[in-house]
Amino acid sequence: MSCDTRSVIRPYDNDDLGQVLDAWYLASLQAHSFLNEGFFEAERELLADRWLPSSDTWVFEIGGHVVGFVSMVGNEVGGIFVAPNRQNRGVGRALLDHVAATRPYLEVEVFNANTMGRRFYNAYGFRVVGEGLDDTTGFPVLRLRIDCSGDAAG
Repeated sequence: MSCDTRSVIRPYDNDDLGQVLDAWYLASLQAHSFLNEGFFEAERELLADRWLPSSDTWVFEIGGHVVGFVSMVGNEVGGIFVAPNRQNRGVGRALLDHVAATRPYLEVEVFNANTMGRRFYNAYGFRVVGEGLDDTTGFPVLRLRIDCSGDAAG
């Protein structure tokens, strides 16, 4: 196996910011086509200035290039994004497996219109535990949860 095909999950570093934002933006355009460019511009700034510095973030790197990441705030998946050219290859699952291994449960909020995200979370085993509206956009969201401890009561 050549060095270029080696993959690793590792903690986010400030030097990863550009690649993380690129993966986030491309994946967001694909999964959130119902949102406008103004939303993406504002979220990009929030991600860089607020969310990444205040979360526990892990990146998936292939051959020295970040292709996806997951950001956690406690047991909440603040975001998980994989570059479109690396989707459906186990990157997202590997990232969730990584964070689930150290938490009793995971929760996430996903736009109801994000069929790609809902399909991913459903396949992983998340179940709907609530519904609401996104504070920023007013779009319907679903709250999902999965028990990671193996205890069905969670």
